[in-house]
Amino acid sequence: MPNAVRYYQTGGPEVLRWEDIQVGDPGPGQVRIRHEAVGLNFADTYFRTGLYPVQLPAGMGVEAAGVVEAVGPDVTHVRAGDRVTYTGSPLGAYSTERVMPAAPLIALPDGIGCNTAAAMTMRGLTCAYLLRRIHPLKPGDTVLLHAAAGGVGLIFTQWAKLLGITVIGTVSTEEKAAVAHANGCDHVLVCPRADSPDNTAARVREITDGAGVPVVFDSIGAATYATSLKSLARRGLLVCFGTASGPVPPIDAMELVTGGSLFVTRPALADYIADPADRAELAGELFDHVQAGRIRISINQRYELADAVQAHRDLESGRSIGSSVFSL
Repeated sequence: MPNAVRYYQTGGPEVLRWEDIQVGDPGPGQVRIRHEAVGLNFADTYFRTGLYPVQLPAGMGVEAAGVVEAVGPDVTHVRAGDRVTYTGSPLGAYSTERVMPAAPLIALPDGIGCNTAAAMTMRGLTCAYLLRRIHPLKPGDTVLLHAAAGGVGLIFTQWAKLLGITVIGTVSTEEKAAVAHANGCDHVLVCPRADSPDNTAARVREITDGAGVPVVFDSIGAATYATSLKSLARRGLLVCFGTASGPVPPIDAMELVTGGSLFVTRPALADYIADPADRAELAGELFDHVQAGRIRISINQRYELADAVQAHRDLESGRSIGSSVFSL
């Protein structure tokens, strides 16, 4: 019988339930997909805790890869038997099978397996829009990336190296520092959460001869917001693309002025892949790099889907390195 992880109230990992489910036939614009691997992303915890509110009860997860088993009317871009991956709403990726809209599905090249796809679709497309759409980065630029040993971080640093961009990365442990450096991070700063924000920013300025960086990519949020602003060069851009430590504080416009006419943006992947042509272009570039071996996908944590509670505990503990997947 098909199974899924669902939750009926918001809260800690313990609210997740492993249940038997019924999976019907796809309707117009839908497919039935059998998952072979499911992505575990920090964004999943935002839904579980209620930071991203949804109507309950709800499924869990936004990323998976598998095989299309049936297609409904009006579905033309995929067929039964196709290997596909996806990221995005509606929730429900933590399942062995599901019926879902066909629109988000991306065909998988033969050289990319489902486990790799589930480990990189959301993270890789995030890196794609951060590096290729947010700011006109050019060879020789230096950027600051928080959480450089995470799933996004390891892909980002490899891709940045291909573009000739120097990356200053922050991590929380020496073990993570070694991993980040091995994946192309040029300067790795070990910055535990208790570290002084002023100290981190000062180290960034030492590396950049006092100038600061033109762009900071920050997925941590509340704990690093002040550090990120103080690390920017004049007219620099802070890209807040995650809130692992909590939402960023309300923006003080005068702080942006006194910091050097700074900019702040809070982008979402969904807005950069909503157009099918944009999604195909970004996915194509990502897949090409992975198939050619220019970008390696590190799967360092694997779980059974029934172990979602433990997986969320591990994820929120900060112990995870690289990508995590549920293998079915």
